[in-house]
Amino acid sequence: MNQEAHDDDGESFTAWTDLVGERLGGAVVWANDEFFAPKERLIHAAEPVWREGVYTDRGKWMDGWETRRRREPGHDRCLLRLGVPGRVRGVVVDTRFFRGNYPESCSLEGADLTGHPSVEELLSEAVEWRPLVGMQALGGDALHRFAVGDHDRVSHLRFSIFPDGGVARLRVHGEPRPDWAVLAGRGEVDLAAAEHGGRVVAVSDEFFGVASHLLLPGPPRGMHDGWETRRKRGPQPDDPCDRAVVHLAHPGRLHRLVIDTSHFKGNAPGRCTVDACAAGAWEGEATAWQPLLARTALEPHTVHEHAVQTEGAVSHLRLTIHPDGGVARLRAYGRVERADDGETTR
Repeated sequence: MNQEAHDDDGESFTAWTDLVGERLGGAVVWANDEFFAPKERLIHAAEPVWREGVYTDRGKWMDGWETRRRREPGHDRCLLRLGVPGRVRGVVVDTRFFRGNYPESCSLEGADLTGHPSVEELLSEAVEWRPLVGMQALGGDALHRFAVGDHDRVSHLRFSIFPDGGVARLRVHGEPRPDWAVLAGRGEVDLAAAEHGGRVVAVSDEFFGVASHLLLPGPPRGMHDGWETRRKRGPQPDDPCDRAVVHLAHPGRLHRLVIDTSHFKGNAPGRCTVDACAAGAWEGEATAWQPLLARTALEPHTVHEHAVQTEGAVSHLRLTIHPDGGVARLRAYGRVERADDGETTR
């Protein structure tokens, strides 16, 4: 139940963005039943928890979506709107703490719809749902990982459980596919933003906070909402700094960086540098980097803005902090190159 699953590129799909996550604006817009626990909990960002001895007027409090026991034929389902449309790489169906009340099986379907369809429109026969995850058996109190081979864009999901029961969380990992022609028309675009498809592809340390938080939308909510590394102790190697490498959502020419240390008051890095690599030149550790921001002092709990200029289009950034500490957000504003393809170049 808990084995690692990989997408058709051989990569662990959980490294991709959670397209339905509430932090990106995802929503559970309808469920046929939510008697014991509300549908909205299905996509909460926090991990599910157990509250011993806590009951509501309908039964045991559960951290997830839970339907009543069926006494007639049929099954339960809900409809979800992705925070950002994209290609789904894999799905995690989490039944943690649902031990005697989990569904026997589940399935997931997707559709790519324009505009903002109403619930009535989503429930109509006009919607052409296509399978993403066929009928799969579920166990209790477990993480179920299912790779998805579908390559087309999805904007909405139909999640079905058979026949009834509870699911703690649904994570839908994939590659955001915004309309790049529209974004390019706005001029300045944050090419590192998670909602546009930016993602962290390498990081040296994530002891206190994961690097993907750097790219989340909106201002940081607290120190827990950023990237933070452990304190360095003892003799240091020649290069003791911490790093995070960001794959930009689309190749572009950058002209402004924002490095935000908000909420990091006693643990911000002393300094940082930012390097870039030319579009198509990413080779992991062997990448030839071009300096973008020279070693610069960072102040605690401060939004730092810097004008920069890349030499041509770039596809990756490397943020290096000296020697350790926490950064809340990284923004990389610029202009899109070759936006006529309508999707990200990978």
